[in-house]
Formats: sequence, structure tokens, C-alpha cells
Amino acid sequence: MAQLSIPGLRPKRAKGRTYWYLERFGSRIPLPAPSEASFALALAAAQRGQLPAHQGARTFRQLVRLYRASPAWTRLAGRTRRDYDTVLEWIVAKIGSLRPEDMKRPHVIRAVQANASRVRFANYIRQLLSILCETAISLGWMDHNPAKGVPAVKRQGDPLHKPWPEAMVEAFAAAAPPTERTIQELAIGTGQRIGDVLRMRWDHITAAGISVRQSKTAARLTIPLTNRLRAHLASLPRTSLTIVSGRSGQPLSYDAAAKRVRRIRRQVGALEFTIHGWRYTAADQLAAAGCSDEEVQSITGHIHRHRSPAGARGIGSSQTSERIGRWVTTTWTTAAGCRTTSTRCGGRRPS
Repeated sequence: MAQLSIPGLRPKRAKGRTYWYLERFGSRIPLPAPSEASFALALAAAQRGQLPAHQGARTFRQLVRLYRASPAWTRLAGRTRRDYDTVLEWIVAKIGSLRPEDMKRPHVIRAVQANASRVRFANYIRQLLSILCETAISLGWMDHNPAKGVPAVKRQGDPLHKPWPEAMVEAFAAAAPPTERTIQELAIGTGQRIGDVLRMRWDHITAAGISVRQSKTAARLTIPLTNRLRAHLASLPRTSLTIVSGRSGQPLSYDAAAKRVRRIRRQVGALEFTIHGWRYTAADQLAAAGCSDEEVQSITGHIHRHRSPAGARGIGSSQTSERIGRWVTTTWTTAAGCRTTSTRCGGRRPS
């Protein structure tokens, strides 16, 4: 099998088995194993664009295939596609042979509740079923979305993401090697998501700050560097294209960064505070400097319900510049009063 060199033929290992697919024009057509007698005929049919009989039916299996071949799928960030893939495989395994038009709202609720112990996964089921149903509506398969409006599973106890206390930030900074420390400083000093932090390059830094194009919102921002972040960056050697890099100088992946950060979080007793919580810390610092919701959004890029993010237009007024200037020069002491209690900061939270 290792000698097979058929264009588009791809194996996929899952649940202890190897599945074979032909990738053609953005679609994945399942095939029998190359060792099976039916492989040659199935391959020839797939190369002509003919689908297996079960794939022509209006089932969730076919709907997932069409969604993965759509522009909506290709526009997703790589990490989002990986997250979605896990849930889509679950959907195919559980209800792949069923018709989307037969799904009712109670079915969605039961699927979500059955996985409620895994809050993130359960909410992804709700989200992906809604996306698939919208896709089916666009295809003319159904005329309503039974997953729309199904409530999300709420996490019990403390929120998953919350601002880091000053003492915990400093404990992490003291214990972290240079790479992990740089991830922390960039996350808090810019208020950006970790994926965007890992893509920041040295040549993105200008006199005005650091230029960012957010992968989730596509917003283009120029974020002024805080004094603390500017001092940290000045202490680093510029030996790679990206500011954060691995030992070989290559960009660090999200998973690798999260593992490194988690190791230091465990070391300093900060497992209750997440890597995404640094973004919340930045939002609280901005609020403590007197910034309004819109001004916080001009840094974080979080889109307000009723208007575009201010950051998409730049930091315009002199009053806004003055308040953000206070954030740029603020110290941990002056910002500490609005770090740990969201109501004292007006509940400002990034997405």
C-alpha cells in the first residue's frame, strides 16, 4: 500500500481502522480498501465523478460531504476546521444515514444534553447541526432549522475564561522560559487571540504599534505597544520571521503553544486560569484605564452588537487616543483595581 501513488487517493486512520478516500474537486469520495476486489471499479467511478449510491441520498452523511466541499468550509481557519472535524465525524457516526428534513428540535436538544458533561463538545454539536441545517436549507432539502435557538450548555461554577490576577501573571512571568513568557506578554499587551499572537511577525511592528489581521473577524488593527511589551520585545533576539517561534525558528503551532503554557500554569498553580484569559486581562486593563466598550473593542477587535469595531477604522478621536495612551503607559498597580471582578469593569469581555 505504501507504493500506491494515485493522485488524490488519501488514507485516514480512525477508531483503529484505515479508511480510503479520493479527493476530487474539494470533495472526499469514500472507497473500499485497495486490497479489496471492488477497489479498481470504485476508483474508476470516483475519478469520473460518480458518487456511491448512498452518497446520492439526502442524508447527514451526504450533507457533511457537501458542507466540507463548500466555500464556507474552505474559508474557516485551520484550527477551526480541526475542531469541527471531530464533531462532524461524530454526526456522521451517530446520524449519518438519517435525513436532515426529519430532524426535530427535541432531537437536537437530546443530542446536546447527552454530551453535556463535555460542555465545549456539546455546544459544538448544537453549532454544527445548525450550520448543517442552514446548508440543507440552501440546497432546498428542508425549509426550517430545528437547531436554531437551542440553548447552549452552561458551564457550572466559575466561568471558563476569566482575567488573571496580577500576582498570578507575575508568577507565570517569573517561571516561564523566553518563548512562553513572550506568548504571555503579547497576549496581554495586545489583547489578541492566541492564534493571532502566534502569527505576529517582527516586520509587523511599526512606530504606531503592531499590525494585526484577526483570523476570526478579519478585522485589521494597529495596536499601540504598551511600555511593558515594548521593553520585553526589545530584550529578545530577532532570529526568526515570527516573534514567537520554536527551537528551529519555525512558527509555533497553537497546540504546541498551549502545551507549553499549560506546563507553566501547572507549575505556578494557575490551572484555573486559561490561556484565553490573558485576553480578558487585557480588556480589564483597558477598562481600568477609563476606556469605553467601543474603545476596548478598538484594541481587542471584538465586534459590538450594533456597530462595527472601532479598530476597523483605527483609533480616531483625541479622547480615545488619550485613554488608550493611559493603557499603554499603565502599570499593574494602577490597573489592578479592575482586574478580577467583571462588574467593576462594566462586564467588558472579548469574544
